[in-house]
Amino acid sequence: MDSTPLTRKLKAFVALTSVELEVLERLHQRRRVFHAGRDLVHQGQSEQAAYILSEGWVCSYKLQMDGSRQIVDFQIPGDFLGLRSVLLHTSDHSVEPIGEIVAAEVLVSDLLAAFAQTPRLATAVLWAVSRDEAMVVEHLVGLGRRDADQRMGHFLLELGARLKLVGLGTRAGYDCPLTQYHLADTLGLSAVHVNRVLRRLREAGLLTFRDGHVTFDDYDGLVALADFDPAYLDHTGPLLK
Repeated sequence: MDSTPLTRKLKAFVALTSVELEVLERLHQRRRVFHAGRDLVHQGQSEQAAYILSEGWVCSYKLQMDGSRQIVDFQIPGDFLGLRSVLLHTSDHSVEPIGEIVAAEVLVSDLLAAFAQTPRLATAVLWAVSRDEAMVVEHLVGLGRRDADQRMGHFLLELGARLKLVGLGTRAGYDCPLTQYHLADTLGLSAVHVNRVLRRLREAGLLTFRDGHVTFDDYDGLVALADFDPAYLDHTGPLLK
């Protein structure tokens, strides 16, 4: 458990003890495989389970009355899926796998028992949820105040920082299964506009997104363009020893 994505992520907040690692291991016992095209969590559904994503990517999205969707965020290994759906009466969003994924099902009773046994672990999960909320705030700022190039650069830099934390990315880049349609539904752009933005960033020597891989050709230059400050991700080290 010491090297799982969730453990790597939570260690950014708390130095986990052997007891806390054992509790995390129990939460991973009900592992299941899910395939693309079948939502794990449905908007408006009640009595959901939560999941811990172990392998693969998923997207959280909301459907509009006209059938269009807004992707709220993407989840990567180490993230909780549908956590709000077990705490609220109904789920306020849907969760869809991007390709095949492996996720551990976590019942409400399991979660509450884990929190009762290890309060520090509960605090760490609260930190993770708070960080997710901070990302949503940044996405809102991006949609309202950043131009298309800045919006794209900021988003891909954020994904890179998140993946680096769980051992799946570096300053040089990362594997990324997202399509231009995913990016369009996330960033409030058309797929054609996404293609133009990626071309401009590539021609400017800042980044290349090709064949499922993001390469930061000029990391510092992209940070400057996007005005990317990763402080909101809170990756500076454990606050609880």
